[in-house]
Amino acid sequence: MRSLKQESISVFDIFKIGIGPSSSHTLGPWRAALRFLDTLKISGLENVDNVKVLLYGSLAKTGIGHGTNVAVVLGLCGEDPVTFDVNEVTPRITQISESKKMLLGGSADVAFDPDDDIIFLYDESLPYHPNALTFLCSLRNGDKIAETWYSIGGGFVVKEGEEDAAGNHVQLPYPIEKANYLLAACEQTGMDISDLVMENEKTWRDEAAVKEGVWKIWETMRDCIFRGCHIGGVLPGGLGVTRRAFELNKSLTSGKSYRDFNEWLYVIMSSGQSFKSTLDWVSCFALAVNEENASFSRVVTAPTNGAAGVVPAVLLYFIAFCQGNDRDRIIRFLLTASEIGSIFKKGATLSAAMGGCQAEIGVSSSMAAAALTEAMGGTPQQCLMAAEIAMEHHLGLTCDPIGGLVQVPCIERNTMGAIKAITASQLALQSNPEKARVSLDDVVNTMWETAQDMDHKYKETAEGGLALQLPISLPEC
Repeated sequence: MRSLKQESISVFDIFKIGIGPSSSHTLGPWRAALRFLDTLKISGLENVDNVKVLLYGSLAKTGIGHGTNVAVVLGLCGEDPVTFDVNEVTPRITQISESKKMLLGGSADVAFDPDDDIIFLYDESLPYHPNALTFLCSLRNGDKIAETWYSIGGGFVVKEGEEDAAGNHVQLPYPIEKANYLLAACEQTGMDISDLVMENEKTWRDEAAVKEGVWKIWETMRDCIFRGCHIGGVLPGGLGVTRRAFELNKSLTSGKSYRDFNEWLYVIMSSGQSFKSTLDWVSCFALAVNEENASFSRVVTAPTNGAAGVVPAVLLYFIAFCQGNDRDRIIRFLLTASEIGSIFKKGATLSAAMGGCQAEIGVSSSMAAAALTEAMGGTPQQCLMAAEIAMEHHLGLTCDPIGGLVQVPCIERNTMGAIKAITASQLALQSNPEKARVSLDDVVNTMWETAQDMDHKYKETAEGGLALQLPISLPEC
């Protein structure tokens, strides 16, 4: 069993707005580059002569497909993944590659050739975590600066020598390290999970700010779904995957006109609630998000980019088919989901490079199942039961992306995770949790043990599983 760290993790640590396709291979390295930039600012960016980046292990092996090289460059340029225009990603990288120069931190011209200054060390790994990168800087006076960072899943990064990635050293009124702590706190206070999470969030910011921030998370998810349902074509990367949400949405809306999300939602709600129709819509929602993610578009880690479609798909299912179109209920949904993600991060991992896809799709399905259960009137006990059921049936799921791209089997897996979450919620709502034989803590422990037993080739290396069944030639590094 993994030893638990005392971490104070916010809903905004679990749900991060960023750019796809990977939280651990794109968003994490981007954030690490921004943090390294802070170090360079101490010496003065104008004093920097050159910068090099070394990528190790999984970051090297699937770095091209995941856009790790793109992420570190944009981070070193000082761009914010929350606000950077996704349409400018390719033009900016092209400009830097052609000019062999980078505007470090947005202010200092530095010679930089991505082909030479980003080094992929395919056969080297660092012991702390498979997702490692080292920044090397030479100053004009001859001094050297070096920092090693680890991208540990879900966009969390930790610098070598730091104690934790969250960095939130605060005392919460309800410190939750395990699921049974959460259940005990709910029983003692009479609060739902979302109420308890809100009390903890108020340690960092007032309630109005929490609600505003969580609503922004939902708006980003919502916009991503809507955008993904209205863009066709083929995904980038060379695998030739056709976007399917566009055609599926077109078929499901049957030519009905609408101008924005709200009118589109009305069309969806008017389409009936047959099992087939609902199943198609949930799949459409999930496909849309992860096709956007694969296109270097803006998504929300939930808890990762590779699993970004599950929580929003289940939430939109709740909104469209369960009379859930209410601001407060949507916010509560996301608060509850975040707490389940936090428990998995503390007791196991959110990194596919550490635990396979059970750490991504499995956790996201568990998060969505618990959130939907509370939203549908379930007790905290039923919420945790739903979370357990969802993860139990993802245990051992490998991460074997073809070509190192977050496309096959990643995109379809989000539809599976969303459907499993809804099924788990329904089972829990119709069950007596007191008769359950397996607890959420049991399944968290099992997931971590399974992660340790899993062969490394099934942990986001593109060296096993489906990745070997369809060879693809990727661009040279």
